[in-house]
Amino acid sequence: MLLLLLSGLTTGLGLRQAGADSLESVLMPGKVIRGHAKTEDKCEACHVRFDREGQNKRCRDCHKDVGQDIAQKQGYHGRIKEQACRSCHTEHKGREARIVVLDEKRFDHKLTDYPLKGRHTETECSKCHATGKPYRSAQSACIACHKQDDEHKGKLGTKCADCHTETDWKEARFDHDTTDFKLEDKHAKAKCKDCHKDNVFKDTPMACVSCHRADDKHKGRFGEKCQSCHNARAWDVILFNHDDDTKYVLRGKHRQTKCADCHTGNLYRDKLPTACVSCHKKDDKHKNSLGEKCGDCHVERSWKEARFDHGVSRFPLRGKHNDIECKACHKSPVFKDTPMTCIACHKKDDKHKGSLGDKCGDCHGERDWKENRFDHGKTRFGLLGKHREVKCDACHKDRKYKETPVACVACHKKDDVHKGQQGEKCEQCHSAQDWKQTTFNHGSTRFPLLGKHMAVECRKCHATAQYKDAKTECLACHDKDDVHKRRLGTQCESCHNARSWSLWDFNHNTRTRFRLEGGHLGRDCYSCHRKPVTGKAELPTTCVSCHDKDDVHEGAFGRQCDKCHGVDSFKQIKSRLGQSRAVETDFTAGLACQSMVRGLCRDMQSPEHAVHSMLATRGEAR
Repeated sequence: MLLLLLSGLTTGLGLRQAGADSLESVLMPGKVIRGHAKTEDKCEACHVRFDREGQNKRCRDCHKDVGQDIAQKQGYHGRIKEQACRSCHTEHKGREARIVVLDEKRFDHKLTDYPLKGRHTETECSKCHATGKPYRSAQSACIACHKQDDEHKGKLGTKCADCHTETDWKEARFDHDTTDFKLEDKHAKAKCKDCHKDNVFKDTPMACVSCHRADDKHKGRFGEKCQSCHNARAWDVILFNHDDDTKYVLRGKHRQTKCADCHTGNLYRDKLPTACVSCHKKDDKHKNSLGEKCGDCHVERSWKEARFDHGVSRFPLRGKHNDIECKACHKSPVFKDTPMTCIACHKKDDKHKGSLGDKCGDCHGERDWKENRFDHGKTRFGLLGKHREVKCDACHKDRKYKETPVACVACHKKDDVHKGQQGEKCEQCHSAQDWKQTTFNHGSTRFPLLGKHMAVECRKCHATAQYKDAKTECLACHDKDDVHKRRLGTQCESCHNARSWSLWDFNHNTRTRFRLEGGHLGRDCYSCHRKPVTGKAELPTTCVSCHDKDDVHEGAFGRQCDKCHGVDSFKQIKSRLGQSRAVETDFTAGLACQSMVRGLCRDMQSPEHAVHSMLATRGEAR
């Protein structure tokens, strides 16, 4: 019925001639605003059929800035309670309709990204929001509205809020401590224009001399680092502390000296030397032979007072050396070149006549020249055991200490019962406690003693004093115990061990490549191992090596017997299907039944005929 009514209406209005108009244009309640006019014929641009909430998404798709604010919870639309767009912005009211109506008196500016503070709360909206432009397009930078109030003419940038507040533009709250030049004491009371001429703030010099050049009584001789001595509390007060602020502490008479006596040039340009000789060169009686470190001997109280500590030198004075006068060793003022060897002063006291060199301090001390403190433990031959009781002359003949041999045989050759057969390393068995006591460790040899070998006396194996020549093979001592007569080889340790000769263990299946199975199992070892061998007992593993005489084929079927015969019995033959059958006494019948060779199942009359047939086919098995 509704379709008929609409059809009549369209006919009456003459819409049949305007074929371009749609049904939606007829139902449209009114014209849209001028900004939406281009989508007026496309209802789907704003409306979603059967989905009233879908219109909000269409609005955000076109008004992306508002959609972004809502998504990120920022701006006015992102802070207000979420609601349908049409609740505030109603369309279809005509081309000139205002769908954005704002109550300026009731509008809460705190819901925006720019809350109003101070004088801004009294400012009219039109001062910041231009007519005809979106409210959100208003600039938030101070300079956008206060450019004509900027007395700095842009020289300090656009961050006006760093100094100015919303309460009063002329009120400045700049914190000078955030700069590289903090205002302290009298600087805090100075006016800005006293330092910042012509409102030039950025490149204002920070050196003291830039403002206090007229107050510099040194006339620039001490440089431009005025803060080294002066501060902002009082220019006339000098705070420089030579002890703390420099690397040169003033002591003694130096503290009474005037600054200008040492600092004759520019304080910072001309670096003042700290060496004593730079001022006291005329006082140096050593004529620079001892270098420039005058402070090692002289002090600031008086140049003539000497305090040299010989303990910090390369030759500290100990014992009787501490009682000797300086001139006894230092023959000239050139102290540095004085020799430090003992022999330089004690050559007449050397009873060794130079045979032990010039290192007298190794044996003699400063307390008494005749006292001997030589520590034999620092040499290559420390004295241990009975060596401590031996007199020096017993080893060191004619006082030749340096070239004394340290080998045991040098002194104990007569005690060597081995007559040199064991070499000269006697210490391997003997010790300094007792020559007859031996500590030889057989575990360090090629033949460590294990099991019953530990209880055997040395002479049982070592028949002579030549211990090294003793053989390590088992048969060397156990040849008479070999019941196998070497038929199982000479490597007895393969089965036997040192705990007991009668204990043996050998697994033929795991330790050889020939497993004992079938008829081989339980056979006597000597049935295969018949001849004595040297070394490991190894035999060929082919069947024919033992069963050559059992080969009734006389080699006609090759050497691989295991292809036909099994390990349970040599007379047992494998069938084609893996079954085994015993060979019958009649050779011809066996071949005919088994049919193992081509041609043997056809027209067989005699064994000779079977053999000839086999040879004619070259013995090829199926």
